[in-house]
Amino acid sequence: MPPILFFRLTLLFYFLGCLLFLLNLWDQRVTTLSKEPTPAKGIASLPVSQRLAFIATGMGFLCHTVALLMRLQAEAPFSSLNEAISFFSWALVLVFFLVELRYQVYVMGSFILPMAFLSLISVAILPQEVSPIVPGIKGALLGVHTILALLGIVAFAMAAVVGIMYLLQEGFLKSKQLNALYTKLPSLDLLDQWNKTALFLGFPLFTLGMISGALWSQYALGSFWSSNNPKQVLAIGAWFFYFIVLQGRITVGWRARRAARLAIIGFVGVIFIFVTLM
Repeated sequence: MPPILFFRLTLLFYFLGCLLFLLNLWDQRVTTLSKEPTPAKGIASLPVSQRLAFIATGMGFLCHTVALLMRLQAEAPFSSLNEAISFFSWALVLVFFLVELRYQVYVMGSFILPMAFLSLISVAILPQEVSPIVPGIKGALLGVHTILALLGIVAFAMAAVVGIMYLLQEGFLKSKQLNALYTKLPSLDLLDQWNKTALFLGFPLFTLGMISGALWSQYALGSFWSSNNPKQVLAIGAWFFYFIVLQGRITVGWRARRAARLAIIGFVGVIFIFVTLM
């Protein structure tokens, strides 16, 4: 079976999961979970519509995994823009499931799945590219660079999503609009903890991605750095931005609201660099 068939099935299941999660976002019949980071009763205790959202997402993730594995035959996997975005979407859903296994904060699917689905839609719209065949160590370094950089961006995406959830929850508390969405969102302390954890995981991954990218540039182009390469210049700018954010959180003691806003701004900038200059 060709990978395109599994890719289309992935789009279908992600669309269904995205739709169901968004519908459940404002459904007052869907009960909330504890505001504390303690395990809940499990998916079996949820209403049917929300269980269907998880089932559809899980089926889409399985199809997506098969499609990616079939594309790994290239010597430099995920080196084209299409494959890179597809891997980003897959890793985003994987992290979503890992977070659910630990905390079972089911509202996160309403924020993560739309991002994953829109990423795959962009893959379907973009012209299909063929991964370059890069031999030897250059091919290995290119694959390592792409995967590490994308995993770092996934962590930044989680920090941005958590930042959006934090700002929404804080707004509800300040305005005293304790609506259905408020009851589903985690506590501010837990959201701030997730934001910090995502940044602390994403920064070293992104750093290793840049280092491996510099090594690949040395082998492929003969130099580690070129000031005439806009991608390298902007990537360094993004790295310094997140470095300042982390320093602000560690040494200056920036408040959670500022960290949430900066995480959103930083992710928008990284996505601009990734999409326009890949």
